[in-house]
Amino acid sequence: MIELPVINPATDQPARIKKPDWLRVKLPVGQTYRSVRKIVDDYKLHTICESGNCPNMGECWGAGTATFMILGNVCTRSCSFCAVATGKPTELDLDEPYRVAEAVKLMGVKHCVITSVNRDELNDGGAGVWAETIKQVRIYSPQTTLETLIPDFKAKWENLYTVLAERPEVVSHNMETVSRLYRLVRPQAKYARSLEQIQRTKAEGLRTKSGFMVGLGETDEEVFQLMDDLVQHGCEVLTIGQYLQPTKHHLQIANYVHPDTFAMYKEVGLQKGFKFVESSPLVRSSYHAERHLG
Repeated sequence: MIELPVINPATDQPARIKKPDWLRVKLPVGQTYRSVRKIVDDYKLHTICESGNCPNMGECWGAGTATFMILGNVCTRSCSFCAVATGKPTELDLDEPYRVAEAVKLMGVKHCVITSVNRDELNDGGAGVWAETIKQVRIYSPQTTLETLIPDFKAKWENLYTVLAERPEVVSHNMETVSRLYRLVRPQAKYARSLEQIQRTKAEGLRTKSGFMVGLGETDEEVFQLMDDLVQHGCEVLTIGQYLQPTKHHLQIANYVHPDTFAMYKEVGLQKGFKFVESSPLVRSSYHAERHLG
């Protein structure tokens, strides 16, 4: 029996290709890594580093930092690229904000990045827990700056403003991909809605950030259009990284983008008006997030 190649529906091209040498990652080792591991376990916390199969986990945890993921470990959405579990979430853990704050203090994190699953089944989309988490980190670690990578709240903007009222130093919301691929990559999200969220955040005087993946079948022209749309809606900071397929059940990779192309994207992005662009194969939303604070 001949096995036919798997086809990426975005490109109609075979997607199973050899991973290039430039995608090698650091293994998780060292005392600092073990210390972060213990704090995360002891406080029963979730991190996108683990749940999202982040390739930089070894490097970041080895440097004494992690990206906390609040509102549980089960998402109500089923994005085809994401490794986070999809299903019916458990009830809210109202003690979670305090445990996150205690962990941040113990780790001595100078710049803390927090994200969450989508909780579309909740009336406030989890905004109340978001706000309380920010408040508690401020209390426990008043010198720590905060970056919040938040959902779109399904355009229930009162929930967005609940989070923004706590004035985190950076508010991030990822576009993830170009407009044409939204139904394939983010079937329960809307391109225009995410742009509007960024615009509303900017209007509140907060530092705005977004990110997207390449290697899904997008063209350079579509990437440039996404950049234009983000700049026009007030996005200041941009991250661009290579999509890596979490499991065989997730969306296939269309292609591996060469580091030279990432360098070109960075140059173009800065020319278009972003204040800071982080662009390379292993870049993720929270990678070296402290570099663009200010």
